[in-house]
Amino acid sequence: MTAPKVTVPLRIGNGPCSWGTLEFEETQGSQIGYRQMLDELVETGYTGTELGDWGYMPTDAAALRSEITRRGLVMLGAFVQVALKDAAAHQDGIDRAVRTASLLAEVAGDPKPYLVLSDDNATDPVRTANAGRITPEMGLTEAQWKIFAEGAMKVADAVRSNTGLRTVFHHHCAGFVETPEEIAKFLKMTDPDRIGLVFDTGHYAYGDQNLDAMAGLRRFGDRIWYVHLKDCQPEVAKRARSEGWGYFEALRHGVFCELGQGCVDFRAVLEWLKRSHYSGYALVEQDVLPGMGTPKESALRNFQYLRSIAV
Repeated sequence: MTAPKVTVPLRIGNGPCSWGTLEFEETQGSQIGYRQMLDELVETGYTGTELGDWGYMPTDAAALRSEITRRGLVMLGAFVQVALKDAAAHQDGIDRAVRTASLLAEVAGDPKPYLVLSDDNATDPVRTANAGRITPEMGLTEAQWKIFAEGAMKVADAVRSNTGLRTVFHHHCAGFVETPEEIAKFLKMTDPDRIGLVFDTGHYAYGDQNLDAMAGLRRFGDRIWYVHLKDCQPEVAKRARSEGWGYFEALRHGVFCELGQGCVDFRAVLEWLKRSHYSGYALVEQDVLPGMGTPKESALRNFQYLRSIAV
């Protein structure tokens, strides 16, 4: 018997990372230009996007507004990495976050965009080499956790006071908040009124030994303000663990596959979002390295897949 379809209770966006524009130095190469990326994003059905790396899209508000409004798009957020366990890095992180959020505020639509804060991912060699199989011994000390959480709160407070926008934290493989227990620790140490969680289904699955994204939605639902839809290929994840691949090797092997080709139960995700009365955007992400795959075709298949499991 065919499972019943569910209504998509959200609007769907996509972002530069699905076209091979990632924030890591290791991934810099021949990038698809932002105009082509935005055109293809619209052509494949999406109505929202994120900013990408600072400087990928125009940083002049009028120019950026022109690019997104003439395509009928909504700017949903921007990803900012900060080495939060290092107190000396906090002020630079605050400055970059406020600069980025100020640009977002200038082009804000409905819904308002989020400042998407994350750790300085893929800079710690142990965490990068062991992404997907992190053990407690690889984590932060209590003193480092205190600095980390305080830094995140400082960023969120500065963004809110200077721009009026809210901040969501992005748990991320190859960063210091990857596993379910690390996410729980971060949320316990931060104020739920001042910083929320952007829940990434693929990063959660890869960071969880059980590859179970739904467990994360159920556990952390009261802190989730924003959602990234990403899949995780379980055989690649298992091979990465057994063969000791680092984060970028797993990316090269397609650990974050097209939606519906991995272990994330997106029908259950959509049902959970509907029950939770989630009314914002969800951002489709299929992290690929420059030159990998066929981004436009993958974006179209991802969009069509979501529509195929919804009325």
